[in-house]
Amino acid sequence: MRAKDTTAQQLKKFGGNLRRERIARSITQERLAELADLNIRTLQKIEAGETNILVTTAQRLRRSLDCEWDELLGR
Repeated sequence: MRAKDTTAQQLKKFGGNLRRERIARSITQERLAELADLNIRTLQKIEAGETNILVTTAQRLRRSLDCEWDELLGR
């Protein structure tokens, strides 16, 4: 498997996990974007796996959802 493919898959997995955790907590995209100090479009791209993010952004999202890393990164 090529590195680019692996990265794209990881971004999709993270985005899907983020969306699942957000929905499980009944939080809208708008509210999570506000809590994590992100633009709504940026959050939409993250959930769709369309953009790479900084660790600091992932940390803000994790804290905003009050979840563990393994819930976002996968087990």
